[in-house]
Amino acid sequence: MSRARVVITAVVVEGRSQAEVARSYGVSKGWVSKLVARYRAEGEAAFEPRSRRPHTSPAEIDADTVELIVRLRKELADQGLDAGPDTIAWHLRQHHRRTVP
Repeated sequence: MSRARVVITAVVVEGRSQAEVARSYGVSKGWVSKLVARYRAEGEAAFEPRSRRPHTSPAEIDADTVELIVRLRKELADQGLDAGPDTIAWHLRQHHRRTVP
């Protein structure tokens, strides 16, 4: 049985307080509260694991720049030159007027 199911059962079925359940199972009161609210809103779906992946990636490099980096790396390597990250960053700044975080 998952920890989420045990926690929700302790609060909803057994009628124990969220604070008591949090102490008993060594989890935060906020997490217990979130689980119980999710269970009341979604029912059994609350027991399914949630993705922890971020919804956005503010530092993501745009597709054109990624393609340029791949092309530069191949061209430099084919010429027998250094194709490491510092060299690629230099080429992006000097020849393509782009900066990468």
